[in-house]
Amino acid sequence: MIKTDTISIIVPCYNEETVLPSYYDEMAKIMETMHDVTFELWLVDDGSSDQTLKLMKDLHNKDERCHFLSFSRNFGKEAAILAGLQHATGDFVAIMDADLQDPPALLPQMYQAVTKEGYDSAAARRTTRKGEARIRSFFSKKFYKVVNRISKTDIKEGARDYRLMNRKMVNAVLKLCEYNRFSKGIFSWIGFDTKWIEYDNVERVAGETKWSFFALFKYSLEGILGFSVAPLAWSSVFGLIFCLLSFVMVFVIIIKTLIWGDPVGGWPSLACILFFVSGIQLFSIGIVGQYLAKTYLEAKRRPIYVLKEDSNEEGTDHEKNR
Repeated sequence: MIKTDTISIIVPCYNEETVLPSYYDEMAKIMETMHDVTFELWLVDDGSSDQTLKLMKDLHNKDERCHFLSFSRNFGKEAAILAGLQHATGDFVAIMDADLQDPPALLPQMYQAVTKEGYDSAAARRTTRKGEARIRSFFSKKFYKVVNRISKTDIKEGARDYRLMNRKMVNAVLKLCEYNRFSKGIFSWIGFDTKWIEYDNVERVAGETKWSFFALFKYSLEGILGFSVAPLAWSSVFGLIFCLLSFVMVFVIIIKTLIWGDPVGGWPSLACILFFVSGIQLFSIGIVGQYLAKTYLEAKRRPIYVLKEDSNEEGTDHEKNR
């Protein structure tokens, strides 16, 4: 009997009851066309408050290829991705969203790239942001420019979490056990040969995105702080600049006093300078505090997620540690 490859599909879900049936229907079509491959779907419920978990259980009962993991609360998409990677048993592992913004139709092309073309992974990259708010697109583009400029990690603009990886690359990802995770940066940091597959932006099939502007901002900070120490260098540079300016100002004041005397005045400008310098100091302390907070969370070594239920051990409570 000829051994077939197994592809594990990881699908993080948070309140996706409106899109999960559509995702399964589309994915089922792809699984039928790729008849020479065995599939397993790992649906990860990230503490949903709707009927997402119930739908996962229904799919598990309907199709033995569907497995589910359910968190005890919302731990975030990064935790869901990690849980899926830790449970996936396939020769190849893919990550995709349930909202069909990651087109399952690209999967055969990805599989071709890693099995026939010699790549370790194939990843999807959006070339357009049609249907997305302009301000959101603007800040997204700026984020990629900033993070690539200040870090040694190259993150492609428009890169999605949607990718197919071989087992060697998956094992490398699992060796990175940090608590504060930013998958796009991790995939880039570990290296390996990646083929980028470009496609036009696809809007959600139903429902609304769970990523608010503030949530995306926090996520972008995770990427910057997790893969660059440049902000700490900025704090040092600001300190040096203002130290030099203070010496210059002292020199100017001495000369001015010797030539014109010392009339009372200039307090508004002095107050503005004090507020400005104080702001810079607080900004620098805030940067240091962010790095210190990340170190504090890493030092506590709490589990990245806690499982409440899974399709193999339903009804049991257990943890997955780093």
